[in-house]
Amino acid sequence: MNQTDEPHKSAGALSHIRVLDMSRVLAGPWCSQILADLGAEVIKIERPGTGDDTRGWGPPYLKDTAGHDTNESAYFLGANRGKKSVTLTLSRPEGQQIARELAKRCDILLENYKAGDLQRYGLGYEDLRTLNPGLIYCSITGFGQTGPMRNVAGYDFIIQGMSGLMSITGERDDLPGGGPQKVGVAVAAIATGMYSTVAVLAALAHRARTGEGQYIDMAQLDVQVAMLANMNMNNLVSGRVPQRHGNAHANIVPYQLFDAADGQIVLAVGNDNQFAKLCEAAGCDFANDPRFKKNADRVRNRELLIPMLADVLRKRRVSEWVEMLEPLGVPVGPINDLAQAFDHPQVRERRMRIDLPHPLSGTVPLVANPIKMSRTPPVAVRVPPTLGQHTAQVLREHLALSDAQIAELQSQGVV
Repeated sequence: MNQTDEPHKSAGALSHIRVLDMSRVLAGPWCSQILADLGAEVIKIERPGTGDDTRGWGPPYLKDTAGHDTNESAYFLGANRGKKSVTLTLSRPEGQQIARELAKRCDILLENYKAGDLQRYGLGYEDLRTLNPGLIYCSITGFGQTGPMRNVAGYDFIIQGMSGLMSITGERDDLPGGGPQKVGVAVAAIATGMYSTVAVLAALAHRARTGEGQYIDMAQLDVQVAMLANMNMNNLVSGRVPQRHGNAHANIVPYQLFDAADGQIVLAVGNDNQFAKLCEAAGCDFANDPRFKKNADRVRNRELLIPMLADVLRKRRVSEWVEMLEPLGVPVGPINDLAQAFDHPQVRERRMRIDLPHPLSGTVPLVANPIKMSRTPPVAVRVPPTLGQHTAQVLREHLALSDAQIAELQSQGVV
């Protein structure tokens, strides 16, 4: 089944799982979107009237069939595919009771309130585990449930700065444009959503064996620190603080951006054999120079090698280098903008763009889940919901409320 087919009864590896998503913005919604793609029923709780903060993070907004802006921001659309939207006022006792009743009927609860906030409403893990011992309760915050910053709101930009990521991202201080830079997307939030997905799936596996639910404490700062990978180890092993290298690599040379005759290319030479092939194709003899023969030599002598290699690479067009080096197994590629990326034959073949029917715009373009599975592939049949689109449906189906009861809750501002 592909991501535009209607699901059959058992579609999706998680089609037996129900998620109560009380998160907003990006980290939590990214996790619940992955779970929805894998077949889980995701009930997204939103504030009446305003909804998830990211509904207002625009423009751009989705256009309606007449070409006018709707209230559906591109940002919201990017992280809320496959969910059901239920509006609920958690500050009201009636709203809290509805949330508790839904939690009793769910396998997973995701939330990203400040530490301790949901306990005030009787919606903390200890409150809900008595109602649903198998509940997997995942709290996602900027700094976690412990420590001196547990009550501080965490935003991705702040996390990128605090974690050390920005200290190794950007051009060197001694070059034009030098200085720390954030990554172009909210990587700390997205990675936290992905790590949270892994944690939730591990907790589901544990519950399958034991019947036990559990509490998961996820912090964006923890995740971003962990993500620094080899740069962390460079620091811990050497005792020296890594510095920015711009588009170059700290441990591999040549592995950076170069100017070609008509643009720029990324060259990512990962071993000595690839370097020898590069030099042979380019008509230079650097691979036989003892200063550059081994990667460790090239790292130590990068200031000598890079200018000489740059002189060679700028003599041919981007397409020439790609056509010449790709068949040799030398990693090389162009710098595409997003329109070019989605138009690339490989991206088109992998069907990374999908188009689904939307009640306001006719259709909406979305990015496909990149997971490819032979038996239970991700499915995308439900577009990101309009605010409160499924409130009545969920209250009827899961809580057996009548239309009159739902209307009364609406008149009171509870839903």
